Amino acid sequence: MELAILVFGVIFLLIASGGLMLFYRQAMIQRISRVIMKREEKQKGLRSAIQQTSSSLTTVLEQFERVLPKTQAEVSIVQQRLIRAGYRGDSAVKVFYGIKVITPLALCALVLVSGIGHGNALFLFIASLGLGFLVPDFVLGKMIASRQTKVRLGLPDVLDLLVICIEAGLGLDQATARTAKELSRSQPAIADELSVVALEQRAGRPRSESWRHMAERTDVDVVRNFVSMLVQAEQFGTSVAKTLRTHSDTLRTQRVQSVEERAAKTTVKLIFPLVIFIFPCLFLVTLGPAAILMADSFSKYLSK
Repeated sequence: MELAILVFGVIFLLIASGGLMLFYRQAMIQRISRVIMKREEKQKGLRSAIQQTSSSLTTVLEQFERVLPKTQAEVSIVQQRLIRAGYRGDSAVKVFYGIKVITPLALCALVLVSGIGHGNALFLFIASLGLGFLVPDFVLGKMIASRQTKVRLGLPDVLDLLVICIEAGLGLDQATARTAKELSRSQPAIADELSVVALEQRAGRPRSESWRHMAERTDVDVVRNFVSMLVQAEQFGTSVAKTLRTHSDTLRTQRVQSVEERAAKTTVKLIFPLVIFIFPCLFLVTLGPAAILMADSFSKYLSK
């Protein structure tokens, strides 16, 4: 009897909760939509605030950019380096020169506020100006090297996906756009370059010229080899899919060989820390007690 009452109560609660969900479904949907809309509004407000802050900082840096004298050749070289680092905006050059003006002033202000140089204040100010002027170039070089490494490591994945798309029936242009879309999260650096290639091809630029521009933008040796191989395959009419698969296998073999080469170099590189740090400790542990005993025996002998 008790079991039947318990089962009846459970069934009644289930039916009642189902009825409430059916009758109040619209109210629940409205409440959930309000909560979601509030979150979206907060995210939009945060994004707009970040965009406004970045735009205001860009405007300030553009004003400082006018102070620094520069030639057109220097501007073109800096623009090329910024493109290799992934910055293609119109204001990238102005922001970079603005940073080169603000950084020395910030370092000088830091030296002045911290009171580091009491006796050598002039030397520290000159060093701060020189260091602040060179730091942006150094950071930009590191960013270029990091992006080139990402492009070099992501190229085999790009080749594999291009092979899959071409063998599925897509043309090379459509395969390039599809690959750029699929690899936008896993390999953003090389996917960005592929999207630029796809945009140039849509604008009417020849395919070989678009790929050569990619090789010039990235300035990576494996990308140059890949572009030259692709252009030759197009000129001679060979199978692009087979060529891409062969080149992908070659790149992976080269990567394994480079890892093996680095592993072989470790034995030579370990000599210097062994000699400088480990061997003195071993000598101290092994010869230290003997040296102490010898010193005690010599002191006793001399005292006699």
